[in-house]
Amino acid sequence: MRAANPPGLPRMVRRGKALGMAVAAALAGPSLGAQRAPVGPATRSYVAVDTTVLALINARVIDGTGAPPREGQTLIIRDGRITAIGATASGATAKGATATGRTGGVAVPAGAQVIDLAGKSVMPGLVMVHEHLYYPVGAGTYGNLTESFSRLYLAGGVTSMRTGGNMNGFAELLIAKAIARGEKPGPWIDATAPYLEGPGMGFNQVAITRDSVDARKLVEYWADQGATSFKAYMNISRAALQGAARAAHARGLKITGHLCSVTYREAADAGIDDLEHGFFAMNDFVPGKQPDSCSGRGGAAQSALAQADPESAEVQALFRYLIERKVAVTSTLTIFETFTPGRPMPPGTDVLIEPLRAQFAERYAATQRNPQSVYARAFPKGMAMERAFVKAGGTLIVGTDPTGGGGVIAGYSNQRALELLVEAGFSPLEAIRIGTLNGATYLGRGALTGSLVTGKLADIIVVNGNPATNITDIQNIQMVFRQGVGYDPAALIASVKGKVGLW
Repeated sequence: MRAANPPGLPRMVRRGKALGMAVAAALAGPSLGAQRAPVGPATRSYVAVDTTVLALINARVIDGTGAPPREGQTLIIRDGRITAIGATASGATAKGATATGRTGGVAVPAGAQVIDLAGKSVMPGLVMVHEHLYYPVGAGTYGNLTESFSRLYLAGGVTSMRTGGNMNGFAELLIAKAIARGEKPGPWIDATAPYLEGPGMGFNQVAITRDSVDARKLVEYWADQGATSFKAYMNISRAALQGAARAAHARGLKITGHLCSVTYREAADAGIDDLEHGFFAMNDFVPGKQPDSCSGRGGAAQSALAQADPESAEVQALFRYLIERKVAVTSTLTIFETFTPGRPMPPGTDVLIEPLRAQFAERYAATQRNPQSVYARAFPKGMAMERAFVKAGGTLIVGTDPTGGGGVIAGYSNQRALELLVEAGFSPLEAIRIGTLNGATYLGRGALTGSLVTGKLADIIVVNGNPATNITDIQNIQMVFRQGVGYDPAALIASVKGKVGLW
């Protein structure tokens, strides 16, 4: 993700369950007849393309389904939706002319704004499902970064996201609505309520959920306020998790969890929809694990992970248990990379205010001085577990988790997440599908976004290069279309650089 305006951009742009399914459709966003995304006065300065009819010609199409790229393609976008995809007709130019006599090509509509993407790729906007609009600022406290992070997510190619837990009460719900109205730039947001947490963690920004009654009341309250997802946290009990899951499902909503007191198998029994952090938070194989007790902190879960064999009978049995109960797993390799010695400095820390940048640099240096860290063994094993889970038939989705000790920066980390999936053994096309269509399908938005298909929202990123063969090209995003409106990543980054941590 490059802060500078990439070469060629100025030339490229010419300005000019049944209840559950019903509720999910209502929450999914625009109806099938929706217009392009609204653009308000405060958002206008970040917009590079805003037109009723747009033709992207000569593009390489990576459609998000895992299919091989298609060269020399034209996409027609009308009122925020993809209305045609196919071979570029001979004679199509940036001026919109189309030669006659050729069959099989997509003609450029009269009056369309035309952008020639020769040598560039288009792919679906990223759909990331463990994101946050806060960041660690010290002493177990998190700062509200809804303004800067929402811009960085969009700049990094994220057009839809789920927040993976809320430390800010109403802030995330309100900015999700402001973005939908066009008052602020950012992705579509599935806004998760404040954490459902039991006694013991000590966060001063999280209410305590003591039993199933508390859990049900919290779910109902936050659903009434507009939250569209829920997340259980490390000290929740089995009974409270089950109560929360039932209350969420009654509203047609989903619940995920970063667990510790509850094992993955127990969570599946309780009705959880998703498990966060791949298998790094798995407590199922921690020796001496006691019911409703968080015995996996302090590295116990990571030690057990480091010793686990993805092909063993017990691990494969757990995979089958989750798959049979339709429990997805969210990969968040980016956060665990920051705990692992020998890994590169994460991208994007230069956008932080200086105290936070220095704070993370110090922590990164300390991590490198600890080559015996349990993460040196757990990190590659966690990668192997995620790959094995998918090979067994499991559904993997992906996010980044900008928490821990810092260093996971919105937008930049989302691109890094795909690179790490490839390092874990997925092909670039598989990694792209995990980061696009898989996430959209999990969120109940697969009919709207997540792949480049006629009729879907024009949630599209333009990449200089070919991430289908070289995943690091995902860093070279030149434009991000959300519902047909094209945003300039460089302008979004410039608006917050050196200020992230203030707002």
